[in-house]
Amino acid sequence: MADTQTTAENVLRDPSRLPRVPEPAAMVIFGASGDLTSRKLVPALYDLAASRRLPMEFAVVGLSRTELGHEEFRARLREGLEENRPGRISEDVWESFSRGIFYLAGDSKDPETYTELREFLQKLDTQRGTGGNRIFYLSSSPSLFPAIVERLGEAGLNEGEGVGYSRLVVEKPFGRDLESARELNGDIKRYFRERQIYRIDHYLGKETVQNILALRFSNGIFEPVWNQNYVDHVQITVAESDGVGDRGAFYEEAGTLRDILQNHMMQVLCLTAMEPPVAFDADSVREEKVKVLKAVRRIPEAEVDGSAVRGQYGEGWVWGGKVPGYRQEAAVSAESSTETYAALKLFVDNWRWAGVPFYVRSGKRLPKKATEIAIQFKKTPHTPFAGAETRGLEPNTLVIRVQPEEGVSLKIGAKVPGAGFEVSSVNMDLLYGTAFLEEAPDAYQRLLLDLMLGDPTLFIRSDEAEGAWSILDPVMRSWSENGGEIATYPAGDWGPQEADELLADDGREWRRP
Repeated sequence: MADTQTTAENVLRDPSRLPRVPEPAAMVIFGASGDLTSRKLVPALYDLAASRRLPMEFAVVGLSRTELGHEEFRARLREGLEENRPGRISEDVWESFSRGIFYLAGDSKDPETYTELREFLQKLDTQRGTGGNRIFYLSSSPSLFPAIVERLGEAGLNEGEGVGYSRLVVEKPFGRDLESARELNGDIKRYFRERQIYRIDHYLGKETVQNILALRFSNGIFEPVWNQNYVDHVQITVAESDGVGDRGAFYEEAGTLRDILQNHMMQVLCLTAMEPPVAFDADSVREEKVKVLKAVRRIPEAEVDGSAVRGQYGEGWVWGGKVPGYRQEAAVSAESSTETYAALKLFVDNWRWAGVPFYVRSGKRLPKKATEIAIQFKKTPHTPFAGAETRGLEPNTLVIRVQPEEGVSLKIGAKVPGAGFEVSSVNMDLLYGTAFLEEAPDAYQRLLLDLMLGDPTLFIRSDEAEGAWSILDPVMRSWSENGGEIATYPAGDWGPQEADELLADDGREWRRP
C-alpha cells in the first residue's frame, strides 16, 4: 500500500511520468490488404489499446483495391492478431478496438477514391470523434507513393480538417538510389511539409537500438573512451538464417544493399558514431546523425573492390536441413547476380573517429539470426604477464545485441581460478529480459505512438535518407557494371571468403555472434 501511495505521489509531483495518450485521430492505411497491416500495424495498435495508450476516439481505415466489407476486414485482422498474439487477446479490448476499424475499396490512383475517403473521414469525425486529425500510412507498393501523395494533395487531405493535423507515414524503401530518393522527396514535399512527413524504419523502434544512446550518454565510463584513441574498430552485423522465401521477386529488385544496409545499418552506424546531441529532441538527434552521414568517406567506384564485398548463397545446410541456393528460389533468375550478402569497410572522417574502420555486413542463409554492434577496443600497450599466461586473453569488446537475445556484453580480462596465474577473457552480460522482468514492446508500437504524439525523433529526415544513398551509390554502380561476377557461399556459412579477406588484409577478423 505504501509503495502504491509513493508512486501516486511521485506522479502528482512529476506529471511527465503520466502515460502519454495521443489526441483522437483517424489512420488511413493504403495497401491495407497486404501483410504489413495484419502482421505489424494492427497488432501494435491493439497493444496500445490494451495498455490504454490509444484514445477511445480512434479509427483505422483500410484502403485497397480488394473488395471487402468492414466485418470481413475486421475478421481478417483478427486472424492475423491471433497468429501474432496467441492466447493473449482480450475479448473486451478487441471488441472496443475493432469498432473503430473500417474498410474502403478503391483504386489509389483514382481521384474518386479520395472524394469518397474525405467524406468518410468527415463522417468519422462526427461518429467517432476523431477531431479532424488524419494519418496517412503508405503501406502500398513504393511505385504508388507519388500518385497517392498527389491525389491526397488534390483532395485537400494534406491539411487536417479545421484545427486538426495531417501526417504522412512513408515505409521503406525511400527510393532505389540517390536520384530516385531525391525525386521521391521532391514529389512528397510538393504537398506535405517536412514536419508532416514520417519516414519509418522499424529498427529505430527497437528497444536495444535506442539503448545505444542510453548506454553512451547516461554512463560516464563509456563516452571518454568512445573514440579513435581507444577503439580499434567497430563491427555491425545483421545476420539472417532464412532465405528469401516467397520474396524472390522483391529481392531480385532490391538485394541486401538496398534492403538492409541503406536503411537499418546506416541508422545503427549513425547512432554508434554520432556526437552527443544538445537535447534529446527530434532536431538535435537527427542533426547529429546527418553529420555522421556527411563525414562517412565515399568509396570511389574504382576502389569498390578493396572496400566492399558481395555474395550470393548457394545450396547448403541450415539447422540440420538442406536448403536450396538463391538461384533455385521461386521467382529468382537462374543467372541472377543479386547479392544476398554484402560487407563494407567504411570510415567516418571526423575528429572522433579518424582512422577507425567500421565494418558492416548483412546476409541471408547465415548460420543464425543475429543483430549486434561490437566495439572492439585497442589492446593494452603492455602486459607484464608471460605469453603463456595470456593465451586466452582477447581485446576488450563491448557488444550490444539487438536480437534475438537483447542485451549488452562486455569482454574483460580476468584471472582464471587455480594455483597458477593465467589471465583469460570473460564476458559480463546484461540481458534485458531478466534485468527488467518485462517484455520489450514491439518496435511498431513505439513508433506508432510517437507518430500520433507528433514526435519525429525516431523517424528519418529527408537529408538522412539521401545521405545514406550517397554513400552506397558508387558501390551499386560498380556492382551493376560488373554484371554477373559475384562471389558465392554455401548456405549455413558466414559469407564468402572475400569477406574474411576484407578484414584479414587489415590484420582483423569477423566476430562470430
